[in-house]
Amino acid sequence: MRYNPKSKTVLALETSCDETAVALLKSECGQFRTVANLVASQIEEHAKWGGVVPEIASRRHLEALPFLVEEVLSTSGQSMREIDAVAATVTPGLNGALLIGSVTARTLSALHQKPFLGIHHLEGHLASVFLNENPPRPPYLVLLVSGGHTELIKVNNDCKYQRLGRSHDDAAGEAFDKVARLLGLGYPGGPAIEKLATYGNPKAYSLPKGRVSNPAGGFYPYDFSFSGLKTAMLRQVQLLETKQGELPLENLAASFENIVAEVLVERSIRCVLNQELKTLVMVGGVAANKRLRKMMSDATSSYGVALHMAPKAFCTDNAAMIGVAALKRLESGVSQSSIQLGVSPRWSLEQADLLYRANAPF
Repeated sequence: MRYNPKSKTVLALETSCDETAVALLKSECGQFRTVANLVASQIEEHAKWGGVVPEIASRRHLEALPFLVEEVLSTSGQSMREIDAVAATVTPGLNGALLIGSVTARTLSALHQKPFLGIHHLEGHLASVFLNENPPRPPYLVLLVSGGHTELIKVNNDCKYQRLGRSHDDAAGEAFDKVARLLGLGYPGGPAIEKLATYGNPKAYSLPKGRVSNPAGGFYPYDFSFSGLKTAMLRQVQLLETKQGELPLENLAASFENIVAEVLVERSIRCVLNQELKTLVMVGGVAANKRLRKMMSDATSSYGVALHMAPKAFCTDNAAMIGVAALKRLESGVSQSSIQLGVSPRWSLEQADLLYRANAPF
């Protein structure tokens, strides 16, 4: 039996990493509206360790989530009676962190007899572009670029996805974090590097555009590798320290940021043109970077490709994007996930449909 949503409301939870987030979303005639959206950030606590500590993240989710749910319901003026479904991220992410959100959502679902939907975190990022007033129409290509993922994904109708490119080592966001640590900057690395890069020369240093060899010959045209770039940055820093002691941080930051943006733009444009698609979408935490947004906008304009970008406020992890993904699943005919559905630190986006089977995949 198909779910027939004319106007639906979803309570969504996101706890895949170090952001505890709760949102209330409504869909009306195909439009998505954020009624309430709260995020409790853990950045300051993890910054002292230079990265996310999974045990600390789980503990903070456990402490913050009940209060965020209560506050979202209070500020939105909604009660659980008026909510049509409860959604939570169930994969991929930190196992313990995912469990906090999943167990909370399934408990609310059972207590209030509402359908539960387990959401793939990457599908949430893909859905974030629908928080714009003028969302894209499939088929289109998505550059998903975040702390944990750098992928090129073709989006077809009915929530069908095809991964065309990926990173073979660190994601772009991870590379930003590690280079920021190398330069003695704060965590997270993306904002710290972006701030410094504003005052630097993006062409000060020649840095490599990592490519991934294809065993059959040549290179994978749409894949990414940032390990060589990190090594090149390390050698450049060591050389500069030997020669002049004090590091020209602005120029180093600008050169690194620029080469990452160039690689992302060049491979995205190559992929969208080769696939004969007319629309490119950019989502994920790194998609908030000003230089990347400008370079992607210029490139798509010159090739006659329509560009849609997630609003900056919804690029990093948030529950609003999880709510939109849940509402889109309801629109596609999904009714619910199994209440027995657990969590998984890794799960292919192409297999996201299995999250809505009667027999839970994990």
